[in-house]
Amino acid sequence: MTVLVRDFRPDDAEAVTRVRRAALPFEVTTPRAVLAQVASAHPARKYRLLIAEKDGEIVGTANVGIAHESGTPGLSYANPQVHPEHRGSGAGGLLLRTAEEHLAAEGAESVYAWVLDEPGFRAFAEKRGYRPTRPAHFLRLDLAGGTLPEPPAALPPGVELRTAAAYAGDPRPLFEADAEVTADEPSDIGADLDDYEAWLADTWNNPLLDHELTTVVTVDGRIAAFTAAHTDGASRYHSGMTGTLRAYRGRGLAKLAKTDSLLRARAAGYTDAFTSNDAENGPMLAINEWFGYEICATEVRHVRALG
Repeated sequence: MTVLVRDFRPDDAEAVTRVRRAALPFEVTTPRAVLAQVASAHPARKYRLLIAEKDGEIVGTANVGIAHESGTPGLSYANPQVHPEHRGSGAGGLLLRTAEEHLAAEGAESVYAWVLDEPGFRAFAEKRGYRPTRPAHFLRLDLAGGTLPEPPAALPPGVELRTAAAYAGDPRPLFEADAEVTADEPSDIGADLDDYEAWLADTWNNPLLDHELTTVVTVDGRIAAFTAAHTDGASRYHSGMTGTLRAYRGRGLAKLAKTDSLLRARAAGYTDAFTSNDAENGPMLAINEWFGYEICATEVRHVRALG
């Protein structure tokens, strides 16, 4: 049985979605989102979506690129995923080796990869020269059967709840809010969001972003907090980003945003809510625990220097 690695083709989108859902069932993706991710990739990212085939069947995939939004040059990422039924076939190793060769050729000095915090996955990474850096948790909330907090009887003076759809005519205020919140996110790589057109392509026009279920909290007309809702259009909801701008922290506005979005998502028929948090992001983990989210998996970011 022969395994080969090649670049993504548009007719692979359904199969890539199946592999991703099987490998990481706590993430949300769709074929449209796979296609958009490839089409919207910034040229500086040197992005490739690699495909692993075994006897003509797609069994694995890997997102590969330069972390061009980071303030530190030379950083890159490679995240191979292999369908559970085909692990041990050599697909993961071949995907990673192909990714490293591409990244080295593009000038990368180090490559980061997310690894599930399980013995087999960690051994795979360590065998290939990767060392662990920081963990992150995937969390799940039972939207259908769980208990959500009641919305407040009245909002504080000057506070208003909106949706992202309210900014369809001019999303720039949301871009500016996202840039500030992202800059404060704990991360090995980090990101400086300073390219509005790239943000429109990658974030605002992402097919997963549900503009109606994304909640924005304003104070005296200015964005103070938000939670970005990603959905598969069927049953699964994922918090793409929740954050509060620096001047408004400590007022419970992130909880307010998530409460509103989760209640409306449940009313729209979504049954499972997922999110992910850096293990050192204590405030956000506390908020999610308050909602009833439970850790369903942990992954650890690993890094390897490219020589």
